[in-house]
Amino acid sequence: MGLTFAREGSCVSKLVVLTTTDDGVLPALGLLSHQITTVEPSQDSIMACLDADVVLFDARGDLAGARQFCSLAAASHLVVPILLVVTEGGLAALSVDWGMSDFILADAGPAETDARIRLCRRHVDEALDERPSVIRAAGLVIDEASYSAKINGKPLDLTYKEFELLRFLAGRPGRVFTREQLLSEVWGYDYFGGTRTVDVHVRRLRAKLGDLDSLIGTVRNVGYRFNPVEPGAE
Repeated sequence: MGLTFAREGSCVSKLVVLTTTDDGVLPALGLLSHQITTVEPSQDSIMACLDADVVLFDARGDLAGARQFCSLAAASHLVVPILLVVTEGGLAALSVDWGMSDFILADAGPAETDARIRLCRRHVDEALDERPSVIRAAGLVIDEASYSAKINGKPLDLTYKEFELLRFLAGRPGRVFTREQLLSEVWGYDYFGGTRTVDVHVRRLRAKLGDLDSLIGTVRNVGYRFNPVEPGAE
């Protein structure tokens, strides 16, 4: 039986490892307790990363692919930290303008690997925590401090969960969330209802938003996102 290391201050993260090989991109991961899903990089691999806490891209022999993925992630508004796995020889090619969160050498030990994953998560969490308490889009104003929302100055009569769902989506404009993600983030892990609950609340929210109902967009076969544009604007 292999050993698994649980380090003080660490937590289990959902990791998506993007690689075309099966040789163990980062051997130290096998000594940690994170949940790992391995996916081959492609145009559709962004969808596999939506539910991840951290994405690890195997850039050991594909620096150009790593840069392209980072660019695609930015264009898709993927708010998930990207950790590039590189060799020492690839360090000279890395640039901050690629948009990755951090890099790690493929031979890094479990302590360093766990620390980099933890710090990647923390930086994203801190960025989300610093988002403004008042969110504005088109004629919609959401005041998180007072738990109120208005359209063109007129208060919206929202239930607690409707407000939480609207606030969560509007606070992350453009990012696509699956129904399962929304259940987890808005209703919590201990909620036993099905994903239809999300659809029902979205339908009610759109009805109350009236002419601004298209602010909540549907991404077919994936989930929902907040469109930070004027309805009807292209």
